[in-house]
Amino acid sequence: MQKEQLRKWAKEERKKLDIETLSLILTEKLKATKEYQQAENVMIFYPLKDEVNLLSLLNDKDKSFYLPKIKNNNLLCCSYKNGEELCESCFKTKEPNTEPSDKNILDLIIVPALAVDKDGYRLGYGGGFYDRFLKDIKAVKLVCISKKLILNSVFPEKHDIKMDKIISD
Repeated sequence: MQKEQLRKWAKEERKKLDIETLSLILTEKLKATKEYQQAENVMIFYPLKDEVNLLSLLNDKDKSFYLPKIKNNNLLCCSYKNGEELCESCFKTKEPNTEPSDKNILDLIIVPALAVDKDGYRLGYGGGFYDRFLKDIKAVKLVCISKKLILNSVFPEKHDIKMDKIISD
């Protein structure tokens, strides 16, 4: 029950944020990291209403970008170029129409989170899609999030995947 209460709390807290300004700040901080600068293949996500929006990264011509796509119970990574058509997923997010790529080509994965803890564990939406996807992957796993959503603990479980880096305002 702790995680469900945390999810509800985090969703309410996100509604209070100036998400547009936060998105600009976190995008610039991300671009300044060595992890981003050295990456060639970057997976980002199409934001939900109150999520950090990193889509301006798609203007970076020196990188190849990928967006997640849900198929059955799996999260897949699909190449995406700015301006390509997107379709709506079963979760009402936007996802590419392209065929899945091998996730092992990714250098950097920016993972969505409702909250994250000081140890790098994230609180997702509860479906386990990213935890399954990130299992045994070598890419750097990173979360861009408001400092107001960094907690002492999100009560990680055995299957939860730890992030390599947290970028906050």
